[in-house]
Amino acid sequence: MKHTQYFLFTRERSDRQGIKDEWIQQVFHFPEKEEIQSDGRIRRWAKIEENQKYLRIVLLDDGETVHNAFFDRSFKTES
Repeated sequence: MKHTQYFLFTRERSDRQGIKDEWIQQVFHFPEKEEIQSDGRIRRWAKIEENQKYLRIVLLDDGETVHNAFFDRSFKTES
């Protein structure tokens, strides 16, 4: 998995240390939702069944490099 230095830095935060690589891969390959930001970066979300939370990953505009990953408390499913 390609990633930025920022990703490595933020991954050390206590609220992100429990995020597993396989969860990031799950969101990368099987997103439930995807949005393109105005800067070209790509947001993807998927629910992690293990803890019933939605994980958001942010990719660079190359679509391959992970820039950020965190549990998105404000994510709402569309009904």
